[in-house]
Amino acid sequence: MFEICADPKTLEGLTWLGCYLTSGKHLDFYMSFLTVLALLAVTAPAAMLLGFGGAMASRARFAPLRWIGKGYSAMVRGVPDIVYFMFFVIALDQGVEYVKSRFVCDDLSVPVFQGMEFHVCNAAKVPLATASPFAFQAYGFFLAMVTFAIVFGAFVTHVLSGAMQAVPRAQLETAEAYGMSPRQVFRRILVPQMWVYALPGLTNLWMVLIKATPLLFLLSVKDIVYYARELGGTKTSAYAYAHPDWRLYYFLGLLVFYLLMTKVSEIVLTRISARLSKGQATAAGEAQRRALA
Repeated sequence: MFEICADPKTLEGLTWLGCYLTSGKHLDFYMSFLTVLALLAVTAPAAMLLGFGGAMASRARFAPLRWIGKGYSAMVRGVPDIVYFMFFVIALDQGVEYVKSRFVCDDLSVPVFQGMEFHVCNAAKVPLATASPFAFQAYGFFLAMVTFAIVFGAFVTHVLSGAMQAVPRAQLETAEAYGMSPRQVFRRILVPQMWVYALPGLTNLWMVLIKATPLLFLLSVKDIVYYARELGGTKTSAYAYAHPDWRLYYFLGLLVFYLLMTKVSEIVLTRISARLSKGQATAAGEAQRRALA
C-alpha cells in the first residue's frame, strides 16, 4: 500500500482516494476525534466535582465560604464563555511559567512583565522549546481541560444548588426526626434525591459541552475542526494530494458526528432520567405510577 501511494501524482480514481484517505494527515484527523472524546471524558467529571464543591460551598454556614461558592458561580456565568476560553488559558499558562521561573531562572532580578509583554528565561518555558510536538499538544489539551472544567463547573454549581433546594423540606425534617445527624441527612436523603431535579439542567449542560468542543481550535489544540479546515481547503502543488475546496464535505462530516453524539447522549440521559424518577414525587415519577396503574 505504501509503495502504491509513494507517488500521488500517478494515481487515479479509487486508488488515489484510498491513498488520500489513509495519508498521515488523515490518520491524525481520525485521532483528533479521540481528542474530542477524551476532553468530554475528562472535563465532565472534573466539572461535576467543581460544581458539587461549589454547590456545597454556596450552602455553607460559614459566610466567607458561602460567598466564594456563590461568587464563583455568578462571576463565571455572568461573563461570556469565549472570554474565559481566550483569557484564562493565557493567564494559566503565564502563571505556570512564572512559578517555574522562580525556581529555574538564574537571574531573578529581571522583571517578568516588561511593559505589556511577558518574558521568562528559556528554561522556564512550558513546554521547553526542545520538547516534542506531542508535548505541546498535551500541554494545550491540559490547559483546555482546566478551562472547560472551571467554566462548566460554575454552571453545574448553579444547577446543583437549585436541585438541593428543590428536595422537599418535609423529607429532610422527617430524617432529622428519626435522629439522623445533619451529615447523615445530607448524605442519605438530600444528595440521592437531588439528582432527579438536577438531571434536566445537567443534560442541557452536557449538550452545551459537546457543542463547545470546537473551541479547542481557538486554544491551539489540533482538533477535528482544525483538520477539517486544513484537509478540506484547496491544495496546491506544494501538497502531495492536490484537490479542490472540499471543506463543505469535511464540515458535513463533523455535522453528522455531532448529531450522532447528541442523539446517543439524549437516549442515554433519557434512560437515566427514567430510572432516577422511579418512586419520586415529581411529574416524571407520577407519570410512571399512572402508567403502571
